[in-house]
Amino acid sequence: MNFKRLSDALRTSFASEKVRTAVAAAALFLLVGAAALVSGGNFLGQTLGAASVLASSETAQTESAEAAALPEEEARAARAGDALNSTKALSKKQIDNGTLWLARCIYSETKRPEEQELVAWVVRNRVETGYRGNDSYREAVLDPYQFSAFNPGSRKRSHYMSLDASSQANGWQRALLIAHQVQTAPAAKRPFSKDTRHFFSERSMTGGRHPGWSARGEKVKPEGGKKIAEDRFRFYEDVR
Repeated sequence: MNFKRLSDALRTSFASEKVRTAVAAAALFLLVGAAALVSGGNFLGQTLGAASVLASSETAQTESAEAAALPEEEARAARAGDALNSTKALSKKQIDNGTLWLARCIYSETKRPEEQELVAWVVRNRVETGYRGNDSYREAVLDPYQFSAFNPGSRKRSHYMSLDASSQANGWQRALLIAHQVQTAPAAKRPFSKDTRHFFSERSMTGGRHPGWSARGEKVKPEGGKKIAEDRFRFYEDVR
């Protein structure tokens, strides 16, 4: 046998990082196995248990880092949702027909609670001013081509109309609570004028277009420190 060739081959093999790692792992395995035989298995169990705890800790840190990386806008929505979800749900006696239709409307427009509140005020303004001849929440919501989910022929219409006081869709009970709060709130809590009866979401408009009526009204910002990204919702008053 040519011992020089064998020696060169061994040196080449150990120069590989993968080989060195495998050899080190094998040596560690033999060491742990020997310790386990001496200690009756306790050492092996403790070693594996420690490795498991370390892996769990690394996973938890990763999940926390991902949660912390959420955009601030999304984080605010999540915090607001948690706060509202911690509030006691409405009783069925508190959910009248108006609350139900208002909740269906705001739930169809957005799942973010701070946006749902503002949309609810727009619908309330329409009802209280008799906009387009509608003086009930049901009539205002079902008014053709006013709220897209309820347009004739909309695929979403049947789903949202099926939601009732006992439905458990994600976020639905919270929407009922917001609808009830806005419907029964004092007029002084209104975040914009009573003539604010229009809104649109730029994200839902093809090619970033604006609806024609937006040129006939005045854009307004909600009062009371309520901040909504303009590409999500824009509110208008005095649309003629």
